[in-house]
Amino acid sequence: MQRPGMEPGARVGFPLDSRFTYEDYQHTAEWLLSHTKHRPQVAVICGSGLGGLTDKLTQTQIFDYSEIPNFPQSTVPGHAGRLVFGVLNGRACVMMQGRFHLYEGYPVWKVTFPVRVFHLLGVDTLVVTNAAGGLNPKFEVGDIMLIRDHINLPGLCGENPLIGPNDERFGVRFPAMSDAYDREMRQKAHSTWKQMGEQRDLQEGTYVMVTGPSFETVAECRMLQKLGADAVGMSTVPEVVVARHCGLRVFGFSLITNKAILDYENLEKANHEEVLNTGKQASQKLEQFVSILMASIPLPD
Repeated sequence: MQRPGMEPGARVGFPLDSRFTYEDYQHTAEWLLSHTKHRPQVAVICGSGLGGLTDKLTQTQIFDYSEIPNFPQSTVPGHAGRLVFGVLNGRACVMMQGRFHLYEGYPVWKVTFPVRVFHLLGVDTLVVTNAAGGLNPKFEVGDIMLIRDHINLPGLCGENPLIGPNDERFGVRFPAMSDAYDREMRQKAHSTWKQMGEQRDLQEGTYVMVTGPSFETVAECRMLQKLGADAVGMSTVPEVVVARHCGLRVFGFSLITNKAILDYENLEKANHEEVLNTGKQASQKLEQFVSILMASIPLPD
């Protein structure tokens, strides 16, 4: 039951600024472990229009977010709001069909809630995908960008998910982010892409996160480009920060669904429908790519 004026996903009996405790994460993880025989090694967060990756899983078991204790609810078109367990190319996986965003009204610690739950499930690798606008002039719509690094604009302005008391059971107070995206998996991604024989090169670059939900102005896109960003989106970075805090291996991809508007003479406008339509057209390539890459993820010791 949602009380009048409550933030979406807020738990009855808890104030809006109440952060999850270790016991909250543990409760959710234990609930999932008691309701499925799957023991995932890899977690995948599927971005806008990319939830079809779950169709490649075998031995699937599906939970609506509304079933899972403490889980927020996804409110964005193109995000199904389901947690799907299964096996993909020899790796036990759990996939999020739909993530959470700051622009939905969720605080950043709620946006990142699933990542710590995955850690407690025994996951050691997080794969992040998103739909993004291309800032690099060499990028074309439909390109896949392997994320080499990120710029955490909300984090630099006080919206870092690690702000507040640190729980050493998850990680250290001051985690490094200079190696956020696993170098070995990036090398394997390039090798896999060459084996697939795609005509377009696999792009690689820096993803910058903005809060949204409004798309960027021309001046903002020019600024982000000058900062060194190759693609811009409204997600991903908070999950990566929390995953690295927990010691998870991370790698990820942006599907370039539109080109950022960098010219005042350009009369085009970015819109979410375009993002979803382009995602549908190009997502099969990314889904095949991620599926093949699964076999390259090192098995647990």
